[in-house]
Amino acid sequence: MRRRVFIHSAVATAAAISLPRRDAFAAVFAAASRRPQDLDAVTGDGERVTLTAQALADLKARLRGRLLLAGNEGYDQARRILNPSFDKFPALIVQPTGVADIRTAINFARDNRGLLLAVKCGGHSHSGQSTCDRGVLLDLSLFRDVRVDPAARRAWVTGGSLLGSVDHETMAHGLVTTLGTVSHTGVGGLVTGGGFGRVGRRFGLAIDNLVGVDIVNADGELRHASDQENPDLFWGVRGGGGNFGVVTSFQFRLHPMQRQVIAGRIMYPMAKARDVLTVYAEYAGTAPDELDLGWGMVLPPGGADGGVGLQICYSGPAAQIDRVLAPIRKLGTPVSEKLEAMDYVAVQRSGDVTDPRAMATYLKSGFVPRIPPELITAIIEGFEPHPARATQIFSQAGGGAIARVAPDATAFSQRDIHSNLLAAVSWKFGDDGTEHIRWIKQYWATLERFTHGFYVNDLDYDATTASVQANYRNNHQRLVAVKNKYDPKNLFRMNANVKPGLTE
Repeated sequence: MRRRVFIHSAVATAAAISLPRRDAFAAVFAAASRRPQDLDAVTGDGERVTLTAQALADLKARLRGRLLLAGNEGYDQARRILNPSFDKFPALIVQPTGVADIRTAINFARDNRGLLLAVKCGGHSHSGQSTCDRGVLLDLSLFRDVRVDPAARRAWVTGGSLLGSVDHETMAHGLVTTLGTVSHTGVGGLVTGGGFGRVGRRFGLAIDNLVGVDIVNADGELRHASDQENPDLFWGVRGGGGNFGVVTSFQFRLHPMQRQVIAGRIMYPMAKARDVLTVYAEYAGTAPDELDLGWGMVLPPGGADGGVGLQICYSGPAAQIDRVLAPIRKLGTPVSEKLEAMDYVAVQRSGDVTDPRAMATYLKSGFVPRIPPELITAIIEGFEPHPARATQIFSQAGGGAIARVAPDATAFSQRDIHSNLLAAVSWKFGDDGTEHIRWIKQYWATLERFTHGFYVNDLDYDATTASVQANYRNNHQRLVAVKNKYDPKNLFRMNANVKPGLTE
């Protein structure tokens, strides 16, 4: 080994000597600048820690994937998430290519006094949890693969994969599972938080279709979790978010479904908002399971006219569409309608650009068990335009197969919801968003009393420990017990955090 190192050093020196003197000095200096140096970092508790050059060199030697430090090619791209409001600088970024690298990174973070650790898959974290300042960022973007067994109706998906890849592979066999509404969403974050999607009312949440997972816990050990093996961990992963480790592989149950669905949007003038919301409130929870129905109101910046609309994806028999839409047709003639037979995979990609979390944005959300007239009034009367921001409020329906799972069957307890209600403001990146954030907090305060809990994948960075605890309802104490067993030092805290501690 020493001889090999000497030979490589000699070649590098010879190459430098063959250059003009100034260029030779620059080459040697550049090589030296690429050598690991001591780094300042922080622990999960915010304490300062120094990572020595030797420790970093040892870490790099143990990785097959990439170790990125500030100034390295790829560092800036890896540290960013979809919401550009978060501009954070990790002390180091690990891009694993396999499970061994993930274990190495977790062990390194734990053994160095519990370094602040963030995990990034698709980078959709609204609250900025998938990146960090001066901690370790575990970027799973090089750890992506999907394998489908059509005969067994199973899919195995690595933890860094994006949902669009899963849809692409499964629908090639006429099979599907519930996975989100934006194709560049990371499977890991989406699924562990619950996993709503366009076929959720028909087939249940993503977690309802999980057969098992492989997961690296805080001790660096790889475990399989299913109903038969480590069932407590399997229960916690299904809705408990990233609290217990990094899932390296998901095994999903797949369902037969035709590739073509009927999807699109029906838009109405703002003057029809009360009528549209009333129809949605009455119909969404009782509609056929094959109908995914959402509503939204949008006010663009600059004083342009807004609108209110219904978002539709129907995966049932096409011959039944007129009957299914009959309650909606009572609203009368829309301003515009684009409802057509579409490829399901294309529908899953249709929100990739318009998703508000891809902009400088601030979002509030909550589950509503029902939508009474008082809530409709508050939504409409408080909704205000602004020349420098886009304002949106929208929802996605629950019910169907989602509601037919017991609240304690998985860590996700909010089985009785009518809808997930979300309000967002977005503004030009680089502008001061303080005024817009203040406004939407005031607006949301008029709606919040109608909510009960929230979707952890839309975690608000202002969320308190008490609100997180209340969100998990009667499942919280059981989640604490799982946390105590698999992450007693709270290494995985960049999430809707279940803090380890005493259980009743």
